[in-house]
Amino acid sequence: MTGRLEGKVAFITGAARGQGRAHAVRFAEEGADIIAVDICQQIDSVAYPLGCPEDLDETVNLVEKTGRRIVAGQADVRDFERLGSVLADGVAELGRLDFVLANAGVAPGFGLAEPTVSSYLDAIDVLLNGVYCTIEATLPHLLAHHDGGAIVITSSAAGFKSVSRDFDTRNPGLAGYTAAKHGVIGLMRYYATTLAEKEIRVNSVHPTGVATPMVHNDVFDKYLEQHPAFATAFTNLLPVSVIDPEDVSEAMLYLCAKSGRYITGTTLSVDAGILLK
Repeated sequence: MTGRLEGKVAFITGAARGQGRAHAVRFAEEGADIIAVDICQQIDSVAYPLGCPEDLDETVNLVEKTGRRIVAGQADVRDFERLGSVLADGVAELGRLDFVLANAGVAPGFGLAEPTVSSYLDAIDVLLNGVYCTIEATLPHLLAHHDGGAIVITSSAAGFKSVSRDFDTRNPGLAGYTAAKHGVIGLMRYYATTLAEKEIRVNSVHPTGVATPMVHNDVFDKYLEQHPAFATAFTNLLPVSVIDPEDVSEAMLYLCAKSGRYITGTTLSVDAGILLK
């Protein structure tokens, strides 16, 4: 029995670990080949450890265990030229591109003793401008064939309301994170509108807290202890503290596979009810 994505190719940013790795493995399980990128180095305004080359190697290993092919490279989503280079190599080897998962993300600022405006700027550059660069770099490959495709942007429950809830949790990084996650909804609607005639569907997914290294680290735990209002804002309506990366992968798969063939311009919340609070 073939998978739902047999013969397709997916490009995934932020694929070294967390949600990106889960998406790569799940799409491979359904028959897709993968082009994967991750920055694999630290950003100064991010206090918790980011992924490393060995993490990306493990994603490659896990995808190959499914029997699918993968082309992986280190790339910063803010670097349009580098994205284009990895994509060109991937498409040359794998033959085409069908799906784009603009997933790469960081949470600058929190955990730093004195976060500065650089935390805000890095959040906007990675989470908003990086999504734009990702989509623009992939479009020539999506348009090279005439049977459409799908783009899914990882936003957040923070795309609908601020993650900071009081004066004590004011932070330039969290301001940038909130603004960027709101902003990608606008980008999603822009691309959904302009690419519809080319049969390319564009949607965004909005998770609550996800059990990834962005959330499960000493820096984040300490910040929650020091800022109870922030911890309260992270409390879901359903009785679960965080969801699994694979829960988000299923939403991505639903939107990209035949199940989502008439879905475009939507904001799909996978939020355990947090937006109802």
